[in-house]
Amino acid sequence: MYQIIDGKAISEQVKSEIAAEVSQMLAAGKRAPHLAVIIVGHDGGSETYVAHKVKSCEQVGFKSTKITFDDNVTEAELLTKIEELNKDTELDGFIVQLPLPKHISEQKVIEAIDYRKDVDGFHPVNVGRLSIGLPCYVSATPSGIIELLKRYEIPTAGKKCVVIGRSNIVGKPIASLMMQKGYPGDATVTVCHSRTQNLKEICLEADIIIAALGQPEFLTGDMVKNGAAVIDVGTTRVTSDKTKSGFRLSGDVNFDEVAPKCSFITPVPGGVGPMTIVSLLKNTLLAAKKEIY
Repeated sequence: MYQIIDGKAISEQVKSEIAAEVSQMLAAGKRAPHLAVIIVGHDGGSETYVAHKVKSCEQVGFKSTKITFDDNVTEAELLTKIEELNKDTELDGFIVQLPLPKHISEQKVIEAIDYRKDVDGFHPVNVGRLSIGLPCYVSATPSGIIELLKRYEIPTAGKKCVVIGRSNIVGKPIASLMMQKGYPGDATVTVCHSRTQNLKEICLEADIIIAALGQPEFLTGDMVKNGAAVIDVGTTRVTSDKTKSGFRLSGDVNFDEVAPKCSFITPVPGGVGPMTIVSLLKNTLLAAKKEIY
């Protein structure tokens, strides 16, 4: 019988731990951690994410600032604002909500953020430090996955871990984390992608599968061995006649087929998703405590 990895419950647990730490900071006469979010334009998905982030800051006692720009803002104006936030000593960390309008270079924006305030963990300095095992801000989704493995005490040492997807935000960093010495880690990691041959055979050998490729229900029952732990990172909106909105969120795993074979599995929604915002809060707390650099 498989066990559901409840990301919602774990995220609430982590939030209460962060809130307790913030109370201690305030009691010691320190200020509350402060996170700022820059959002450009009016993308519905991005606005929802940002609203969640602001609400989560309130729940744990953080101060939060939301900075909005219209989508016709110039790259230069945005970079000027980033420079201002870099210098703001009352601000611990900030993120620029992606995606950005086409006329703005995302890479240039990411690199303009002071890596010590880069609580999204996207700056090349943080990515580089992660890859060689130094303390750094780990991007939210991989960090959330690691937290789930840890809290559910899923064995990783010597296990075969297959990561499907090689994005800079999930696939590559989670592969790095799963290989590192210590727990969760010490796994033998294979990264698969759109050019991988014999994908099914590779997956059938895996003790842990992390599906992060953004293709609804890609991982099917015949690709998973009995007893595997499956982490589903996918969140794609697909049409549905069963919901009021006409849409539902679908993961990269065909849950009904795969779950009966698993030891552990994350649902979508309610698995990895809730952990991403919590990871951002954890990074902001680390930034406030100046513990990373």
